[in-house]
Amino acid sequence: MSEQDRLGLRTDRPHPARVYDYLLGGKDNFAADREAAHKGLQANPDSRIPPRENRLFLRRAVRFLAEQGIDQFLDIGTGIPSAPNVHHVAQAINPRSRIVYVDNDPIVLAHARALLTSHPDGKTDYIDADLRDVDSILGSKTLRETLDLDRPVGLLLIAILHFIGDEHEPWDIVDRLLAVLPAGSYLALSHLTGDFRPEAWEHVTEVYRRQGVTMRVRPKAQIEQFFTGLEMVDPGLQILPAWHPELGEPTEQPPPSDGQVSVYGAVARKP
Repeated sequence: MSEQDRLGLRTDRPHPARVYDYLLGGKDNFAADREAAHKGLQANPDSRIPPRENRLFLRRAVRFLAEQGIDQFLDIGTGIPSAPNVHHVAQAINPRSRIVYVDNDPIVLAHARALLTSHPDGKTDYIDADLRDVDSILGSKTLRETLDLDRPVGLLLIAILHFIGDEHEPWDIVDRLLAVLPAGSYLALSHLTGDFRPEAWEHVTEVYRRQGVTMRVRPKAQIEQFFTGLEMVDPGLQILPAWHPELGEPTEQPPPSDGQVSVYGAVARKP
């Protein structure tokens, strides 16, 4: 039995985590992933920029939350490891931080050991589950053993909800996840938008659809609905480079344009 068969990989069709890996310059991807990425790049030559900006936003958001005293994180849609990961950023500020990663791609699971290399004072763990199966995530013994859900948690939904179609009620998914978290918890979320280049993103979503992957870019008003009932952290929902750039690494290059990024992001607190 080959390693691919042993892991249960569907190498004949692209997976978002592996496509992102390729766009970020990684090597944990297959021909179907590369084909989807190349077709996406033909439809929008700037398609490498959103994955990069999402990773940078994730690190800034985790740094912000850790500085607010959050020491527990639930990262759903983890993707293939690209250091520094959530636990690297959080545990650099508080070594006792505890992180649960969630993803449904076998190749991500194969990399779990890299994710589980926690600081000895903290803890990391991994749940093999799909975001659409909220019951499996919330009912996981791993979740309950790793995180104390009576204390605030940072819920991370980075570049994952645009792979959830409206028929799966993504707003309800977010509401159900937040419902089990106590007051003082935070939601950090980023989401693709077609607000700036609608035709380009229509072509990209069609490319993914033909490859069997759902992609639903949404306007700002719909993305804001994910934060209903929460207290938005300033500056609110912004194109990613505009969200607390001072928390990132210094760079001499000007940030990409809003249209090149085409991803909104924000952090909000549960009152």
